[in-house]
Amino acid sequence: MAGKDTHNLKLESAPDEEHHKTLFGGGGDPLENRKLLNFWARFIISVANAVTFLILLYLLFYAEVQEASRDLVNILVGTYVAILVKITDYWFKDKRDQEHEEHMNGKT
Repeated sequence: MAGKDTHNLKLESAPDEEHHKTLFGGGGDPLENRKLLNFWARFIISVANAVTFLILLYLLFYAEVQEASRDLVNILVGTYVAILVKITDYWFKDKRDQEHEEHMNGKT
């Protein structure tokens, strides 16, 4: 019977160890799911800003824009240059990961 009890303990612990992970979260550890969803949200916002910047550049250099609107497009391009600098800092600058620290504090 002792072998049977050990076997049951292994079966009970096996589902906890094995999580079905997806690219967008949804399975497993809630902290890992939040990390994945935060990554995708930040990635989509970054891509949307980059696409907006490219559209503004197209409007500035290739499209027929009225003179009054061209000044506004120039201002927006300058603003988006600053936004792209901040996005680049976010993705490539060494930083503290609060979620990683939360995960490590939870394990201790």
